[in-house]
Amino acid sequence: MTATRSPGRIFGWAVLIVALVLTLFPFFWMIRSALTPAHDLVHDSGSLFPSHPTLINFRRVLGLTSAEENQAAGGSGATINFLLYLWNSVIYCCLIGFFQTLFCSMAGYAFARLRFPGRDLVFAILIGALMVPGIFTLLPNFVLVRDLGLLNTMAGMVAPALLMTPFAIFFLRQFFLSIPVDVEEAAMIDGAGKARIFFRVALPMSRGPLLTIGLITVVWAWKDYLWPLLIGRDESVRTATVALGVYLQQSPNTQPDWTGLMAASTLSIIPVALVLLFLGRRIVESLNFTGIK
Repeated sequence: MTATRSPGRIFGWAVLIVALVLTLFPFFWMIRSALTPAHDLVHDSGSLFPSHPTLINFRRVLGLTSAEENQAAGGSGATINFLLYLWNSVIYCCLIGFFQTLFCSMAGYAFARLRFPGRDLVFAILIGALMVPGIFTLLPNFVLVRDLGLLNTMAGMVAPALLMTPFAIFFLRQFFLSIPVDVEEAAMIDGAGKARIFFRVALPMSRGPLLTIGLITVVWAWKDYLWPLLIGRDESVRTATVALGVYLQQSPNTQPDWTGLMAASTLSIIPVALVLLFLGRRIVESLNFTGIK
């Protein structure tokens, strides 16, 4: 038996395929339910594919149907301004992703290259913050945002996560430590200061790690629910995740609008899926290239 068909390799591929199916099946069922008419949802529950696929649920969520068409298609009459909430989620994620990546890279570079009193102690305290559950800081952050008068504003929603996170600082610090010091010393001989070395030398050599942290931050912010629910209850700043919960609560308890909810959920994951599709390969290639260097 050749090495390509060894029992261990076949078993590994089998486990990978099973794990992939188990991971992707909930997404498949979500899309399948979104394409199913509300009246057929129970009757077609034993079929992998809808008997009468339709796009009416997506049209209802996007506000392209009248109230009569909405209820005729099985809707509960609840409305959702999905495009506004989707735009709020994009702004929320982009602000957190950009500024948190920038500030964490600056902090990581400072811990890796600068020498100042108490540096190791501050870094140890920062790493210790990784062991503090986020729920412990929820109430203090809420009180602070409330006292600053930032409730129901985008500034209040992004404030706690705008600066930095311990994991991102630790991750980027480890990468900056791997950059050859000779490169920075050459730039210093040419008259470059610390700030210029950071922006002109260190950051361009860190595209892979920066993209990785930025992507992780964006995905985390996109699926965040509790904090936007507490701070951004006003419709003008409501994010897509919060809107889905409100949409479900507006439905009658006897007959929730599951098809509409699945259609909205499907639309809400499209932006993140596109980001992963276009940036995932570039991140892997950048990390491999920097590792080879």
